[in-house]
Amino acid sequence: MALIKSISGIRGTIGGNSGNNLTPLDITKFTAAFGSILAGDTNSASTPKKAKVVIGRDGRISGPMVRDIVVSTLTGMGIDVVDLGLSTTPTVELAVQREKADGGIIITASHNPKEWNALKLLNNDGEFISAELGAKVLEKAAKEDFVFNTVEELGELSIDDSYMQKHIDAILNYPLVNRSAIASQQYKIIVDGINSTGATFVPALLRALGLENIIVINDEVDGNFAHNPEPLPQHLSELSREVVKQKAHLGIAVDPDVDRLCFVCEDGSMFGEEYTLVAIADYVLSRRKGTTVSNLSSTRALKDITLKHGGEYFPSAVGEVNVVKKMKEVNAVIGGEGNGGIIVPDFHYGRDALIGIGLFLSHLANHMFGMKSLRSQYPDYFISKNKIELNNGVDVKAIFEKIKKKYKKHPINTEDGLKIEFDNDWVHLRTSNTEPIIRIYAESDFETKANHIATRIMQDIGEFM
Repeated sequence: MALIKSISGIRGTIGGNSGNNLTPLDITKFTAAFGSILAGDTNSASTPKKAKVVIGRDGRISGPMVRDIVVSTLTGMGIDVVDLGLSTTPTVELAVQREKADGGIIITASHNPKEWNALKLLNNDGEFISAELGAKVLEKAAKEDFVFNTVEELGELSIDDSYMQKHIDAILNYPLVNRSAIASQQYKIIVDGINSTGATFVPALLRALGLENIIVINDEVDGNFAHNPEPLPQHLSELSREVVKQKAHLGIAVDPDVDRLCFVCEDGSMFGEEYTLVAIADYVLSRRKGTTVSNLSSTRALKDITLKHGGEYFPSAVGEVNVVKKMKEVNAVIGGEGNGGIIVPDFHYGRDALIGIGLFLSHLANHMFGMKSLRSQYPDYFISKNKIELNNGVDVKAIFEKIKKKYKKHPINTEDGLKIEFDNDWVHLRTSNTEPIIRIYAESDFETKANHIATRIMQDIGEFM
């Protein structure tokens, strides 16, 4: 059981002791700390300004319980709350902008298993809060430095279930989404809804794009995830089988809060989560010249595609807030993360599987030759993705220093964890923002080489532990 505080939000397992898990007390403290900042709390009895916060949740079992606590805490501080109900992370991000709200809270633990939940915190631009503001939230929560309002000054709650359609309408109106081309192909698509809001939002978008032959598996939005909810190849065997069985053109998988996206080809093979961004970037860059950004753990194929289109590629530290910061610095036209996270800056600065689907299908419709053929257009790099669970008290910094010393003859980047280059290959190791683990990603032009590099580094970590 765990409670993790990071730039990705306040994330933990439900139940257990306060301070070690995400209990009602922890939810109240972190919500109140964030709310007090948004309301301009002066730590006195004076009335803070009237603030507005947009909230939404994924389909997790604990979602209604966490939602009730968040709403009661915010309204108890005199803050008005707009509740989107069952929603997606990118939908809440868009709603914060449109509602001209002071911030947002998304109740989701993203790809984590069902026993987890989290509070993802947004600023008034509908983007994840900065590390500096996050530190302030943690400090206020630790000190319980917040004030609640009297009964005459409570906030108001309003329910707004219109934002799924508003999000879809915005996608249909996006200039690079070609609805007529998509509709003309009449794709048969299998969607893995992973028992969360993707089971509702993705089919609704596909129908709006003119597609009717849609089959949804794991479609009951009850939070009892049919498999590990992280959309990795090893978790998508059911989707792969169903694509082949139903003779579908492709399969679509998202995570529970619908900010990550990956595809399955018509023969049941994986298009590759790393190549979601590569393919969409190829499409966007063919119509808009410019720069691209992905994080240090993402495939070098994006750089290859960017250079092919005459653009410039920039890496960033891992984490959506870091990618967004770099995208703004270099004025990127497209960016994201190799985990299937697509960020379209002139749509909004957040990972969004729904706009990703619109752009990808537009690209596929123009290609005309199917998923497998489209995938063959891109370089074949292989990333070996591994993780090592951490026990309490492990000194990760000391371990990384020893590894750095061992490989000192190779180019090393310490911007985010440790990235070591071996000629054209690389390995990136870093602690996760969302789980008590070290992630070890290695890339090479051969799968066996990537696995060998990752295994060697994992053995080093085990030895230095």
